[in-house]
Amino acid sequence: MTRLRIDLVSDIACPWCAIGYARLQQALQSLHGTIEVDLHWRAFELNPDPALVPEPILPALCRKYGVPEAQMQQSQHMLMQLAAGLGLNFSGMEQRLTCNTFDAHRLLKWAAATYPAAAAQSVSAQTALKLALFEAYFGRAEQISEHDVLLRCVAATGLDTGAAAQVLESTQFADEVRAEEAAYQQAGISSVPAFVINQRYLISGAQEPAQLAQTLKQIAAEAAGA
Repeated sequence: MTRLRIDLVSDIACPWCAIGYARLQQALQSLHGTIEVDLHWRAFELNPDPALVPEPILPALCRKYGVPEAQMQQSQHMLMQLAAGLGLNFSGMEQRLTCNTFDAHRLLKWAAATYPAAAAQSVSAQTALKLALFEAYFGRAEQISEHDVLLRCVAATGLDTGAAAQVLESTQFADEVRAEEAAYQQAGISSVPAFVINQRYLISGAQEPAQLAQTLKQIAAEAAGA
């Protein structure tokens, strides 16, 4: 059994990040018994402006990418179909608003620090919270910049909502999030998801499970022979 470290650079507001994680899980299932993963979620913000005024997602995306709304709707529907095939709930895709995810990233840092992953865990507390945030944003179109929404996600994950509320009311983990974002930007990562394997190899984008599995096998073989 080869153990790989994966630093998954992503944003909660990125649909391809949710899809990328689900495809990673499929890839790992196909490699069961040969490769296991130590997964760490790393921060990236698609909308880093803390003064961002939320607006409906479709016109915002049309303006950002310079495409007509019909084309963007078609793209969103394609993502919804992809997500459904992976067991993800994207039913709120077109109803969601743009959002700043900085506080959500702070909570993900808190979850990792407060509930260290154990070897026997199939899903870490940090991963469980990340998935709850994806579900809130893409499944229910909830505004994940709002503290009450974040705390509901914490509660749904079974973590300590009182401690999480204290984090949100403070500046805890803010420096860690900013430093992490800056480090990956300086490393040349400008889009997500980005999978950094063993702090050495970069896999960009939400690759198909078979392709991802093949790449992980190659990296594991190199690691075993090192």
